[in-house]
Amino acid sequence: MIKQTTIASEISLTGVGLHTGQEVTMTFKPAPINNGFTFVRVDLEGQPIIEADANYVVNTQRGTNLEKLGVMIQTPEHVLAALVGCDLDNVIIELNASELPIMDGSSKYFVEAIEKAGVVEQDAERKVYVVKEVITYTDEATGSEITVIPSDHYCVTAMVDFGTKVLGTQNATMKNITEFKNEIADCRTFSFLHELESLLNNGLIKGGDLNNAIVYVDKEISTETMENLKKAFNKESISVKENGILDNLTLHYPNEAARHKLLDIIGDLSLIGTKIQGKIIANKPGHFVNTQFAKKLSKLIKIEERNNVPSYDINKEPVLDIHGIMNLLPHRPPFLLVDKILELSDTHVVGLKNVTMNEDFFVGHFPGAPVMPGVLQVEAMAQTGGILILSTVPDPENYLTYFMKIDNVKFKNKVLPGDTLFFKCDLISPIRRGICHMQAYAYANGKLVSEAELMAQIVKVK
Repeated sequence: MIKQTTIASEISLTGVGLHTGQEVTMTFKPAPINNGFTFVRVDLEGQPIIEADANYVVNTQRGTNLEKLGVMIQTPEHVLAALVGCDLDNVIIELNASELPIMDGSSKYFVEAIEKAGVVEQDAERKVYVVKEVITYTDEATGSEITVIPSDHYCVTAMVDFGTKVLGTQNATMKNITEFKNEIADCRTFSFLHELESLLNNGLIKGGDLNNAIVYVDKEISTETMENLKKAFNKESISVKENGILDNLTLHYPNEAARHKLLDIIGDLSLIGTKIQGKIIANKPGHFVNTQFAKKLSKLIKIEERNNVPSYDINKEPVLDIHGIMNLLPHRPPFLLVDKILELSDTHVVGLKNVTMNEDFFVGHFPGAPVMPGVLQVEAMAQTGGILILSTVPDPENYLTYFMKIDNVKFKNKVLPGDTLFFKCDLISPIRRGICHMQAYAYANGKLVSEAELMAQIVKVK
């Protein structure tokens, strides 16, 4: 079990917001289990809390912007990337302004602050979404696409094509989150000269200077533009280096732009609210496509959580095959409704049934549109639970299992010929005097098909 983490002590940083130019103090604070990443606006009445949630994304122009009940959080992606890169789960981020400090345009200073504060484990299991199938989001307007595929760990590949000679096509890959600190964290944000002119004309990047953004010169600089840039950045002179970068800023990596895009992906996808076990492949990523993908993935995860669908390897050696089941249960075909037992512990049991058209009940239960009767699904769950209770006695062949109560039965989806049914029964309370009280679920095709609260008792045969 991988445990959740938070920071060991609080730590503050001060800087300016890139677009607002406003000085801001940001404080990282330890957070309780299952808190996730939350922002607190300490400058506002009531100190409102805004969760790092993709559903609060309202704007992605020049950064990711969150809004909840009229309260804004601007450009959090570099801070969020640092939190993910330092393998944290729960952190409170207090701010006395809407925009987070830009620092040098990377995640470097945030990572250093986190390492200074320290990281501690918490007494709760980490929540991880394990990707089981290919999931894709495509922005038809731009051709941007993000895909996640199954993997045994979290890794990211960013492929970018800026359509300019000065930058061209770049790729960057992070094979493991452990690479973030040394390979990704210090990669700074960037802009093209034509974008910079537009931002300045629109009153943005008030906190910008030539130390917190790489500026790629993708056009000839006019005398008027040069004067405007010197005034905006409070510089006596500005030059263009041979590699096409404005002023004297030195690149950390030849593909620093692609690495920063990868950093943005990590920060934006943290808005899903859970760790991801999967490989992210992003083609022409940007804040819009990143956050749209985060919203899609967040929705899919919530659906899975609501259905509470577990995953089982049907190719593993079963705990009990059909012969072992018949040694425990008194039932026999056609009323034996469990084929395998996949898991068995002191508190739970998992069984499997392959539903075929050869089932006797399909002869009379809607033969033109065969559906497995709900009462037989409950019976199958009960038989699976019977394995759990009978496994507690040394001579199960001398006992019979009888229903005492069935409550809160719900049927969610149809069960059809060809389906593989999984039954999971968990004890609600310890078995006493041969009485078993359990919560039972049946799943098929990645969905919850039925559930019930069952109570049964084993009775010795005289």
